[in-house]
Amino acid sequence: MFESKLRAFVSPGLRGLRRNVVPGLVLQVCALVIVLGYYFVPAFHSTLNAVGGIKARYGYFYSAVSTAVFGGVIPFLVLLLTRRVPKGRVWAGLAFYVVFWMWKGVEVDALYRYQVLLFGNEVTFGTVAAKACVDQFAYNPLWAGPTQVIFFLWKDANFSWTGLKRQLEQESLLHRVVVVLFSTWVVWLPAVSIVYTLPSALQIPLSNLVLCFWCLLLSFISRSGTEESEPQRATSLR
Repeated sequence: MFESKLRAFVSPGLRGLRRNVVPGLVLQVCALVIVLGYYFVPAFHSTLNAVGGIKARYGYFYSAVSTAVFGGVIPFLVLLLTRRVPKGRVWAGLAFYVVFWMWKGVEVDALYRYQVLLFGNEVTFGTVAAKACVDQFAYNPLWAGPTQVIFFLWKDANFSWTGLKRQLEQESLLHRVVVVLFSTWVVWLPAVSIVYTLPSALQIPLSNLVLCFWCLLLSFISRSGTEESEPQRATSLR
């Protein structure tokens, strides 16, 4: 009895993990290429340093705006063009995506800064591993996962707290978060490990590039042609 309940609890997450392995590998290779280009290709190094200079100058404002664009606006436009946004909810949906990912950008930037205070900024195996573990096994399941699932369920319920409560009665928050975490770890544990090998000013820009491509990939591999939120639910539990 216990084994069957456990299997039913984790099997959706395992299916999501298997589905996301290949696109996750593609994104990780792309992120690795960017990092290698930064360290070994002078022209690419200069270009990324210019981006890092903009991030260093504008700080949290850069993180808020860039994450809103890469995590929210671009994927939302793709969903809109592929007719996955319900009629009558375009502007409300766009506003949600922009505000949510602006907040997420500031939040992740704060996480990165705090980890520098905790672990330093040296690119060593121990430092990168410590940051990745805090990112994915503390911040992610304890805060990012639950809050993201709640807010996207609220959006799917037409911004109704009563509708949100009804959905959580049908399937618990814990189960929903576990399902998303399985899909997230296969992509983001290696990805954030790569991100943390870059200087602090370049971590948000690279993270946002991975986030954007991840949202776009999920929007195309999603089996649901009408479900707007599925590509976003498993994106950036960071």
